[in-house]
Parts: sequence; C-alpha cells; structure tokens
Amino acid sequence: MKKIKIVGALVAVGALLAACSGTGKEADSAKDTKDLTYAVVTHGAPGDAFWDRVKSGAEQAGTDYGVKVNYSSDADPAKQSQLIDGAVAENVDGIVVSMANPDGLEASIKKAVAAGVPVITINSGVDKFKDFGAITHIGQTETIAGEAVGERLKAEGQKNAICVIQEAGNVGLEERCQAVAESFGGKVENLQVDGTDDAAVQATITSKLQADKDIDTVVTLGGQYAIDAVAAVEASGSSAKVGTFDLSEDVLKAIQAGKVLFAVDQQPYVQGFLGVTGLYLKSINGNDIGGGQPVNSGPAFITKDNADAVLKFATNGTR
Repeated sequence: MKKIKIVGALVAVGALLAACSGTGKEADSAKDTKDLTYAVVTHGAPGDAFWDRVKSGAEQAGTDYGVKVNYSSDADPAKQSQLIDGAVAENVDGIVVSMANPDGLEASIKKAVAAGVPVITINSGVDKFKDFGAITHIGQTETIAGEAVGERLKAEGQKNAICVIQEAGNVGLEERCQAVAESFGGKVENLQVDGTDDAAVQATITSKLQADKDIDTVVTLGGQYAIDAVAAVEASGSSAKVGTFDLSEDVLKAIQAGKVLFAVDQQPYVQGFLGVTGLYLKSINGNDIGGGQPVNSGPAFITKDNADAVLKFATNGTR
C-alpha cells in the first residue's frame, strides 16, 4: 500500500508543478484530465468478493485522480467482448481488461488498440498481453503461484488433493491447478463447481469428500470458496485440510482459527488501482509502465503468522 501512496503522491506533485508553471498550455492540459474516462471490463461473476475488490481499487484510483471509471463485467467472453467494443465506441481514454479467455477477447482488444485506445490487462492473460498490443499486465503469474502452493502442501505432508475450479473455461484457474499438480508430488484431481452459487459449491465439495475418504486436501481458487470448503469438510466428517488462492476477511479469520492452512494473496485491489493508474499515466505523460514486462501484484502467502497484520485492511474492503 505504501508503493501505491507514493505513485499517487508523485502524480499529485506533477499536477501541482504544472499548475504553478504559469503557462496556458499546462493549465489547459491539467483541465483536460478531468474529462478522462476509463473502462474497466472484467470477467468477474456477480457477487464474487474478489472482483468487488478489483472494482473498489479501480474506482478509488478514479477518485484519487479525478477521472471517471466505468466498471462492467460478464463471465461470457462473447459478452465481455461486446463490452470492450462498446467502450471503444464511447471513445474512452483507456481500457483495463481481464482475460480469462484470451482467444475469445483477442479480436476486440486488438481493435481497441488499433483504434488508439490504450489497453492494460489484469488478473488473467499474462501470456497474451504483448501479442494483443496491451501496455502491460498487472497480476500474478499463475504457474509460479500454483507451484508454490504445491510445494507448500508437499511440505505439509499432504498426499491427495482436489483443486476446485469455480469458472468453467478460465485458463488462469486451470493453470493454477496444473501448476499445483506439477509441484505437489501427490494426486491432484480438478473439481468443477458453479462459482455463482455458494450453496452448490459446498454441496459439490461435500459430496466429493464423502465419496472419496482418501482426499486429505482441498485447494480452492477463490477466498469465498475456501469458506464453502471449510463447511464441506465439517459437513462430510472429513479431516481434509483447506488451502486457498485469494483472500477475504472471512478467510483471514478462518486462518486464525486454524480452519484454513493458508491463502495466496494476489491483491485484487492493487490490480484495479494500478490498472487505472497505468492508463492515467499514459494519458497525462505518455508513460508505458512495466517496461514490456508484467507488473506482479502477487503471490504472497498469508498464514497464522501474518494474518493479524492483514486483517485490519480486509475489514475496510481492500484485501
């Protein structure tokens, strides 16, 4: 968070210097920034706490910089592409987009770039952002994060895991599970659930644990699904341990209580905030952040050792 404050401070200093320079050109430029509009188009499903934090970060950046941020989302790549096309038609000054299904969004993103609209990708699509012409990608490398989870579970002595995927066709989630399997050393089976229905998620995990008593680990790929998994473990009478990607206030409390081993935090608030920040810097100063490389927002492990320190930020909706 300190780094984010520094970026904001630098932008504020730059604006102040421009205002004090005494030339009409700089004054007009500063005035023009108030008319900037950015679109944030994600694949987040309604009610997903993770994407609520992405949205909050993007909107806070808009407030801090005095620009308009329009957030929209759709889990269907065809409909998400339409949202991107619509943003271009509205002459926005930049687009932040998540790419859970890069192939489905390729044409729309390339059209946006060809139309002169700067694009920054977040969360998913790190392997494709350069090919599509985006400035940079902000998120975590799913393979690195997945391998770290597999290694940690191996060190815990776990042998038989299910990896719970809450969004069908999301390549980033599939990459996580694959990377977990590659470094874990034990058995890993993917379990598809309906991430828009927590009751259904819990029921599916419960049924799987009841059917296979050898499962000793449940890996979830979103914070709220870890809570579903904890309930499923209790309902099934299983002794399986739960580890998760991503974070929420409830997950932190579950970690404190020993019901969740760890959470891997990719900082969704940062993804939204820095996505808009990158576009803003492009607009006011022609900056391209990242140097052609992705900007990492994670991964970071949250365990009992540091959960207390993170919880105070989770209570205000930023972690």
